[in-house]
Amino acid sequence: MTSLQGCHNIDSLARLAQRYLPRLVWDYIEGGVDDEACLVRNRQAFDGVTLMPRYLVDVSSLTLSRSLWTQTYAMPLGIAPTGLAGFARHGADLMLARAAQQFGVPFVLSGAGTASIEAAAQAAPDQTWFQLYVSREQRITEDLVRRAAAAGVQHLVVTVDVPVHSNRERDVRNGFVPPVKPTLSAIADALCHPAWLARFAKQGLPRFESWAPYAGEGASARQIADLFTSQIPFTQTWRDLARLRELWAGKFIVKGILHADDARRAVEVGADAVWVSNHGGRVLDSAPSALSCLPAIRQAVGPQTVLLVDGGVRRGSDVIKALAMGADFVFAGRPMMYGVAAGGQAGVAQALAIFQRELSLGVAQLGGWGSATHTPVQDQGL
Repeated sequence: MTSLQGCHNIDSLARLAQRYLPRLVWDYIEGGVDDEACLVRNRQAFDGVTLMPRYLVDVSSLTLSRSLWTQTYAMPLGIAPTGLAGFARHGADLMLARAAQQFGVPFVLSGAGTASIEAAAQAAPDQTWFQLYVSREQRITEDLVRRAAAAGVQHLVVTVDVPVHSNRERDVRNGFVPPVKPTLSAIADALCHPAWLARFAKQGLPRFESWAPYAGEGASARQIADLFTSQIPFTQTWRDLARLRELWAGKFIVKGILHADDARRAVEVGADAVWVSNHGGRVLDSAPSALSCLPAIRQAVGPQTVLLVDGGVRRGSDVIKALAMGADFVFAGRPMMYGVAAGGQAGVAQALAIFQRELSLGVAQLGGWGSATHTPVQDQGL
């Protein structure tokens, strides 16, 4: 069996993770929505971009570090928010946070995370951002924002692309949708993954820890999950976004933007950054790839607005392509989940090390960051 040390790219980490995980958890991580065409589109967008190298350039002292506002990160890649990470491995969110702290890159705790805001901020005090799902009850939203600030979090990421539930058919087939009731075939498959099963038999179901205070003292994992799913999703408006901007004193990031006009309006509301994303292909199957939307959004908001992007990132060269097309920083979600499933914190570190190595080689081959140019990716939207 392949070990972490034998994983030399993200795909090999994915294969190791798939062997460890039962199908219902693997499908949750890997799956998209409807026919999963958007998943394919995200990858095709990167595959359709080439980079032009320039040689006879001194590349002996290149750096991967990248600054965002007042903080400098070791490389222009961070860990995107991923809900229910604890189903991949108990304690996964904190493993992700600690690996981010180790490598000096940002970690974004999901609003559907299985560690609390406070615990994540303590595990990675310099790197933790918080991603917020706006609740139907304003008091919960406001308290989550207050707690994030009190924990020392300086970056609030507000996700706006989930106005309603999406049709994730893999999860439906496995019974991994609220209220969770795994099918008999999914249960039988889980029995074939004894290492994963043993951990859950010993430690129990993970909980939405940030939401535990709102479910009442002594609430079970099921009760907390029921509360979460009764509150999320909530159909936000620009008025809700403006109110959140008033509540938050730190950096305010709007995630889930694909249209240039929406990006421009988010900046007008007060966003410090726009995060170009189609939610990893998990909300609207006919949405364009995030990468293909970058040039128009960059033109709309100008050079001064920070642009972040995710969706389909699997190689260091993907990071370079996204930066060449207008992004300031890139985030990856599934690769980090492969890592944490395959080997816990060490697996996340392996994923980050793979990206770091590929980035170093790629930038040097291109002749430096300033030499990276690209062929335009076709706009896949209508």
